[in-house]
Amino acid sequence: MPPKLLSPLFPCLIFFTLLLLTLYSSLLSRPPPTVPPPCNLFKGHWVLDRARTPLYDHTCPFHRNAWNCLKNQRENMGLINSWKWIPESCALPRIDPARFLGSMRNRNIGFVGDSLNENFLVSFLCVLRVADRGARRWKRKGAWRGAYFPKYNVTVAYHRAVLLAKYQWQPKQSTVGNQDGLRGIYRVDVDIPADDWVNITNFYHVLVFNSGHWWVSYKFPKETPLVFYRQGQPIIPPLDILDGFKVVLENMVSYIQKEVPRTTLKLWRLQSPRHFYGGDWNHNGSCLFTDPLQESQLDLWFDPRNNGVNKDARQMNHLIEKALQGTEIQLLDLSHLSEFRADAHPAIWLGKKDAVAIWGQDCMHWCLPGVPDTWVDILSELIRHSMETG
Repeated sequence: MPPKLLSPLFPCLIFFTLLLLTLYSSLLSRPPPTVPPPCNLFKGHWVLDRARTPLYDHTCPFHRNAWNCLKNQRENMGLINSWKWIPESCALPRIDPARFLGSMRNRNIGFVGDSLNENFLVSFLCVLRVADRGARRWKRKGAWRGAYFPKYNVTVAYHRAVLLAKYQWQPKQSTVGNQDGLRGIYRVDVDIPADDWVNITNFYHVLVFNSGHWWVSYKFPKETPLVFYRQGQPIIPPLDILDGFKVVLENMVSYIQKEVPRTTLKLWRLQSPRHFYGGDWNHNGSCLFTDPLQESQLDLWFDPRNNGVNKDARQMNHLIEKALQGTEIQLLDLSHLSEFRADAHPAIWLGKKDAVAIWGQDCMHWCLPGVPDTWVDILSELIRHSMETG
């Protein structure tokens, strides 16, 4: 019996089957589509929204008294918290504390730097506590303060390291020749991270760094200056304070790149602007304002070319941006949106009777609730985006 002839359609079926298998294999090997990055959340304007209210109040157990402006009866707190930040080309959603903590389950967030990062942390803790009333204070070796959220197994904490690099006081060894007025030095080892954060790099899944507010001459006057060391030896010729900041930045950024796991989201918060008017903190500087600044006023306040008392933030930002170029550390640029808010500092409402007489007005830190709550909204968006895109 002669064999049956194959249908002329059979080769076509084979061809299309192979084609489909090839296409399917190609789809499997292709990386999943990525979520487009969020728009520029850092450029925009503030609008008055009378319906906007804070997520927490003066009873939050994580408050620091000097920033608890509701408790200290700071004027215009309702107005301060009615301003809403609107990015230029998209909406900034308000953080949903429960949803955020749910997405961060079994993860930890760390802040490293000076008291402006602590200001940021306190806002974050009070916001997140809305979703977990069982949150409790958390402190481990090296941590300045923080909180543990047991419902989600999430820890959020702050490590105080004002210069980021290791520094220590060394009194003058001899009383001979005191004519120079030198009482001793603060030795800064530019290539050694401060003990407060050196061993935390594997604990946190998100790290937010900052520095800059202590890199000013009034913190370290000529009687007690910073002296910079590398590999255990003084740097010759000696560095001034700004050049020392640049060298520390380079070394700390290099350390972060090498020692912090690649899977950790690393952010560097740019400077939080000060709003001293009429003088610096120790020269009768004031910030008794009731409204945000207009955009046309910002350069008058902050452009270094005007040599005003608030110029440091932009100077430091320039150095930080340069140090982070080519790294995987993301800029958290909260400076511009905060420059507007001359109205939102603790000022004279510091919770202690003689605080202003001793320290002057606080035109550097922020009232809580207040501007840092918007920082929290932005940070949560960046973390969400990072987690969605892997």
